[in-house]
Amino acid sequence: MWFDNSINPTRTISGNLASPWSLFVTTSGDIYVDNGNPNGRVDKWELNTNSSVPAMYVGSSCLGLFVDINDTLYCSLCNLHQVVTKSLNSDSNITRTVAGNGTAGSTSNMLSGPHGIFVNINLDLYVADYGNNRIQLFQFGQLNATTVASSSPTITLDGPTGIVLDADGYLFIVDCGNNRIVGSGLNGFRCLVGCSEIGSSASNELWSPQTLGFDSYGNIFVTDWTNNRIQKFVLSTNSCGKYMKIFI
Repeated sequence: MWFDNSINPTRTISGNLASPWSLFVTTSGDIYVDNGNPNGRVDKWELNTNSSVPAMYVGSSCLGLFVDINDTLYCSLCNLHQVVTKSLNSDSNITRTVAGNGTAGSTSNMLSGPHGIFVNINLDLYVADYGNNRIQLFQFGQLNATTVASSSPTITLDGPTGIVLDADGYLFIVDCGNNRIVGSGLNGFRCLVGCSEIGSSASNELWSPQTLGFDSYGNIFVTDWTNNRIQKFVLSTNSCGKYMKIFI
């Protein structure tokens, strides 16, 4: 089934952005956008406003943004090899490091070029540790992580850039270097999209994907970077949870 791919925006926002890399939209409709390089901050647009205010001051681009259930803003600083946070309920500009120590490395307390991040309702932090080809789990309050995905009998990651945890606790990973999306399940990890791993512009393939997101129906949206497009894959409920490409 194919859909019209034209989109009529209901609102256009703009600001003094320079090479924005990531964004996050809260359940209340507020929008947070990376404006770290060279402007050194994360900007916020409140619902139904067309102008922004600084929400966090950072030293580099945020390749991942997230706002948790306690209104804490997280920024993944790829070039600084760490994840920092700031409470949105505080007027202070001070950030706190919650993952990585600022130096690239592969030990449990280090990161190398972190990209996408996700925080669950228990405030546990998942990081796509791009340079180390792994997904790291920092449990709340801990600076040493557990590797939850790297190499296994079913997958080997290559430069993961995105991570999402669904309501059932399953992981979905943008495996950029392998040009695919993988997901966990009862039997470990399996490929969901782009399973040839070759990097292609075919409608069922990806090429250096960067981020993913879900809508309320379980459909996957992927930023397909090298192909300069956004891909949507629909969850086909009558085919054992498989995803089916329906439009570009």
